[in-house]
Amino acid sequence: MDSGKQEKTIRQPIVVVLGHVDHGKTTLLDKIRGTAVTLKEPGEMTQHIGASFFPLDALEKSCVSLLAKAGWKIRVPGLLVIDTPGHSAFMNLRMRGGSVADIAVLVIDVIKGVEEQTVESIELLKSRRVPFLVAVNKIDLIPGWKPNYDKPFNETFTMQDPYVRKDLDARLYILIGELSKLGFQADRYDRIRDFTRTVALVPVSAKTGEGIPDLLLVLIGLTQQYLRARLETTGGAARGTVLEVKEEVGLGATVNVIIYDGILKVDDMIVLAGKEKPIVTKVRSLLLPRPLDEIRAPTGGFIKVDKVAAAIGVKIAAPNLEDAIPGSPLYVVPEGASVEEYVNKLSEEVGRLRIKTDKIGVVVKADTLGALEALITELNKRDIPVRLADIGDISKRDFTEAKVTAREKPEYGVILGFNIRILPDAAEESAGVPVFIGNIIYRVVEDYIAWFKAKQEEKTKMIIDTLTFPGKLKILPGYVFRRSKPAVVGVEVLAGRIKPREELIRENGENVGVILQVQDKGKSIAEAVKGMQVAISIDKAVIGRNVDEGDILYVDVLEQHYKMFKQTYTDILSVEEHTVLEEIAEIKRRRKALWGF
Repeated sequence: MDSGKQEKTIRQPIVVVLGHVDHGKTTLLDKIRGTAVTLKEPGEMTQHIGASFFPLDALEKSCVSLLAKAGWKIRVPGLLVIDTPGHSAFMNLRMRGGSVADIAVLVIDVIKGVEEQTVESIELLKSRRVPFLVAVNKIDLIPGWKPNYDKPFNETFTMQDPYVRKDLDARLYILIGELSKLGFQADRYDRIRDFTRTVALVPVSAKTGEGIPDLLLVLIGLTQQYLRARLETTGGAARGTVLEVKEEVGLGATVNVIIYDGILKVDDMIVLAGKEKPIVTKVRSLLLPRPLDEIRAPTGGFIKVDKVAAAIGVKIAAPNLEDAIPGSPLYVVPEGASVEEYVNKLSEEVGRLRIKTDKIGVVVKADTLGALEALITELNKRDIPVRLADIGDISKRDFTEAKVTAREKPEYGVILGFNIRILPDAAEESAGVPVFIGNIIYRVVEDYIAWFKAKQEEKTKMIIDTLTFPGKLKILPGYVFRRSKPAVVGVEVLAGRIKPREELIRENGENVGVILQVQDKGKSIAEAVKGMQVAISIDKAVIGRNVDEGDILYVDVLEQHYKMFKQTYTDILSVEEHTVLEEIAEIKRRRKALWGF
């Protein structure tokens, strides 16, 4: 058959499970897997590397009563559920412009509701454009709930007392509100008419199995209804993504890969990303886990196969995989095709993420390409420039790069890291470089943003502290305590503020002298504001000669400061202070027409 006209088949959807810690992701995965194992025919269930395959007939048996009611057939060959729940695995299920995962199950504890990692999961799903449904877990913990093991949701729901049903509905209503704040319209799955606009909430208990048939049915329904084109695969050269790099006894370095398109065979030439350069190698063997009843076989825990077809999780043994990077794309070079073309294709994709520039920006490090991509995406959203982005622990070079940036823009002279550490020999270089490391992408970025804002405010405060604020005062008649050297008089601050070391001018623009000291009730103070009556000493002032009782005086605002108040710091002055500022500008313009323009 001509390769351009290969017949397309529908592969199983790739499902990933996400959610906050302790909301029941692993228990839910175990329950789905357990259901599959219980319902399988002998020898039929295949465990993949890094994923569990839930075959068609097990799905049909699990959803039999619901399928009969719905009156439709399952057309996908099964579900491939990624075994490792959580963000790290999902981030490595990356491919250009999105994710290898076709659909996600977001697990939310019905009692606790939306928590920090729930928000992180939603942000990740949004950025990778992955559709999702919500498994509202732990319904068995609702006070008064009577478990009906493995029953579909509506069946068990109708068996509950009215007050229990009301309680669940109230909790779902709160959850719908929380998801709405995050930009998603949601509802209980059986009340939804248009699944393209509304996120389905499926109440489940991973512990009792209640609602699991519904969850599987909604998963299957959504994928075969809306993702059919995406699930079409050909018999062509395989494409996949590296989930994990693992050392295996007797095999050396291996990679666990999810193949999402095409066919992978022993002896295929593959291209994937390495720490220093692209890795080009030949598949020595393809391995799948050995069925449990054969685990004692002398060949270890794997069985060798000659070829695999999408979608599947498989372990690849091949030379030179030590430096392979999790999250890397994997391409099979078709027979007769140019290896260089695929190396270039890979380099171009990975090069978008492994950044090295001379521009002023932050340094970003992560343990996998998927995490690096997620961090860069978050920083790009906030218009934060990136100078260097790479895989691995923080090295001396990273500190050097951050210091180069810090000389020009201290707020960008930082290192952000996900799931990594500072190398021991680099610690001595760390002085003066803020480092933000964590295992929640958004927390790392938010911590940096909070620090960045504090730095900006500190910088702004330092600038503001150097500015001369507008002030207007009146020398009070009868309150001349000393006529000169320096003159000491009682004044009332009519508007704005006055401080020591500020120059004073009269209404005709003539300089009167500098305020040496401001006293309130005999004590020196740093500032007097509108309404205060205080004593001030003014050098160069001579009462009765260049200034007199009853005179109105103004603080002499520098032209540069006036411009900064008008252009950059308009919001730090009150309306009254702006009025005084303009009065000062008018006085200045009598002597210099373009003052302040």
